[in-house]
Amino acid sequence: MKSLADRPVNAVVGVPVSHESAAAHVTGTALYTDDLLVRSRNVLHAWPVQAPHAHARIIGMDTRAALKVPGVVKVLTASDVPGVNDAGVKHDEPLFPSEVMFRGHAVCWVLGESLEASRLGAEAVEVEYQPLPSILTLTEAMAAGSFQGNQPTVARGEPDQALAGAAHRFSGEFEFGGQEHFYLETQASFAYIDESGQVFVQSSTQHPSETQEIVAHVLGLSNHEVTVQCLRMGGGFGGKEMQPHGFAAIAALGASLTGRPVRLRLNRTQDITLTGKRHPFHARWEAGFDDDGRLQALKATLTSDGGWSLDLSEPVLARAMCHIDNAYYIPHIEVHGRVAKTNKTSQTAFRGFGGPQGMLVIEDLLGRCAPLLGIDPGELRRRNFYEPGQSTPYGQPVRHAERLTAIWRSLLDRADVQRRRADIATFNAGHPHIKRAIGMTPVKFGISFNLTAFNQAGALVHVYKDGSVLINHGGTEMGQGLHTKMRQVAATALGVPLSFIRLAPTRTDKVPNTSATAASSGADLNGGAVKNACEQISSRLAEVAARKLNIHPDDVRFDDGKVTGIGFHDRHLSFAEVARDAYFQRVPLWAAGYYRTEGLHWDSARMQGEPFKYFSYGAAVTEVEVDRFTGAYRQLRADIVHDVGDSLSPLIDVGQIEGGFVQGAGWLTLEDLRWDTSDGDGRGRLTTQSASTYKLPSFSEMPEQFNVHLFERATESGVVYGSKAVGEPPLMLAISVREALREAVAAFGPGGTAVELASPATPEAVFWALERVNAPSPKEHDGAVLPVTTSVL
Repeated sequence: MKSLADRPVNAVVGVPVSHESAAAHVTGTALYTDDLLVRSRNVLHAWPVQAPHAHARIIGMDTRAALKVPGVVKVLTASDVPGVNDAGVKHDEPLFPSEVMFRGHAVCWVLGESLEASRLGAEAVEVEYQPLPSILTLTEAMAAGSFQGNQPTVARGEPDQALAGAAHRFSGEFEFGGQEHFYLETQASFAYIDESGQVFVQSSTQHPSETQEIVAHVLGLSNHEVTVQCLRMGGGFGGKEMQPHGFAAIAALGASLTGRPVRLRLNRTQDITLTGKRHPFHARWEAGFDDDGRLQALKATLTSDGGWSLDLSEPVLARAMCHIDNAYYIPHIEVHGRVAKTNKTSQTAFRGFGGPQGMLVIEDLLGRCAPLLGIDPGELRRRNFYEPGQSTPYGQPVRHAERLTAIWRSLLDRADVQRRRADIATFNAGHPHIKRAIGMTPVKFGISFNLTAFNQAGALVHVYKDGSVLINHGGTEMGQGLHTKMRQVAATALGVPLSFIRLAPTRTDKVPNTSATAASSGADLNGGAVKNACEQISSRLAEVAARKLNIHPDDVRFDDGKVTGIGFHDRHLSFAEVARDAYFQRVPLWAAGYYRTEGLHWDSARMQGEPFKYFSYGAAVTEVEVDRFTGAYRQLRADIVHDVGDSLSPLIDVGQIEGGFVQGAGWLTLEDLRWDTSDGDGRGRLTTQSASTYKLPSFSEMPEQFNVHLFERATESGVVYGSKAVGEPPLMLAISVREALREAVAAFGPGGTAVELASPATPEAVFWALERVNAPSPKEHDGAVLPVTTSVL
């Protein structure tokens, strides 16, 4: 068997190529789920009836008036469900609820000949509610003891004893906000029943197999009676891992009951008010350092806001707890986790999947403690880096820990940090009302699903008689470039030009039982499966070619569409010629590939094991400029060095790093989700439900100078062609932006002051941090606990 990581000569992987659909994207010819309905006739359109209460019991529903609205065909309610009335995998998400759990909760759906008819029909549905007490904030939930799911603990050593003996001991609280996915394409499904009675669903989903399972159990069918296809998504970011299932089930239920195609596409306001977000978190911690600034102990409790149901909140919390160490060795640690239950949307997966929240806690802690220890924040971070031979709090050895220091040094050199610090000091001395500062932070992010069973993938590869190739795999394309990488993997494994390879849409009847395209594992898993399938075919073709070339099959080489032998310079066959010969020799030209990630084990009850195949490393340094009077700021420059192993597709990877960084900066500095927490009629209303009230990063928030470098000599053994994941880890590099803002705020005040900075660090939050810095209260620590708190304003 060929090594998974080894690359042949003239490999197509590692070559910078554009996204496989780039031309279609920019010319408007790329089709998305909602574009497909024009091919069908008599399509019905779905519109939700959304509840006006944060928490209420439904005591009556009358749909008769809606059915009299011209164009209304059907009102879907719980009584129409032939199978299980649930849209989740935890059986805590009724598709048609009897109890409203958040403001905007869809209680029924109207099907009409047009969107306008459905909208008017929804307005005519009469629902009688009995309002119930609601819980909206983490503070309210913790005070009421409103929690759901498991409450795990990660622990090592003797943290109480180590804290008691620490030379410097600090404590604090930190509450920070969530994030709206705001993908360009909102949730969309299109369902119809074919002539054989099969339910066919086109869905904008990151997890077609799970969408298939939910649709099947709602309709009371077996999985083989439902096919789900995902052509492509206009963004996902985790928001289409679990959330699409219910919408697909509504469309399929409507199609099943009416016999007509049903289209369900949410408008932006519906999407924001119906779907989950990144989990907000609250952290309470105690930390101890020695006189050299090395962490000795950490005790923390992480509380996530899961919203009204569990969704993916338990694994998100587990990953946050597994990443609270980030890049730092903490010998004595105890971290408790819990999921709050609130009357808000069910919070869900979002790029990083809890990792960013865990890392933010430790980075905020270090940023606040550094001035109190009298140590530069960057130096404090470096002193605490993992070293070879050390393990995480959950027992996984940190392989290649030396890369942290190597990346850090490379970044210091490439970004010319020492000279720029001197320039910043000079600038600040001459500008009393504007200050600049640098923030520098690392990333260590574990790659693989925490649930071991999800770490598998399949692929189906066809070689035709003319040598052209069609590949199917279980991963979905949401703009991240997975399909581009899979084409490069197939071309490399078969030894043909990239132009020989075409990729078919992801469908559950081609590759079954797939895992979600998530956890940054899409290329690792599906690339392994595609490579496996291609190598099965190439080994068969090698035997065919060997007979013709009169050599041993092991000596056959495939390169750029030519088939030859080792040392041959004057004779070769074309790939198409060998494929055709194979057909006439009755050699199969297709293969089903499979890959499972080896070496993983995880005990979720004990929170111990080795859940990750490897760690992805990186570091970023960001320079900002802050205005004293307004709190407004600019990102002047950002430099990144990131470890992607041996890149499968450098152009795609650099784009992912840039995009992840900007999205992370949005979460940490701009994107401020606000709910009405008053006791009035608007209680529970999401007040930031459009682009006019929810601020997204734009060109004006980009660093004026942006440099990304892929770390060299970083082959990762045991992974497809030596590569590493790139989807999620770069998002956490944006923590450097927040730490730069903290340092800029500190520059306005006296030295040795712990700067409290809310998250997101909006200009308003920065302004209030400036006000606090310029009116500081003395804080003594000298071995005692220092009560410092940071929370969302």
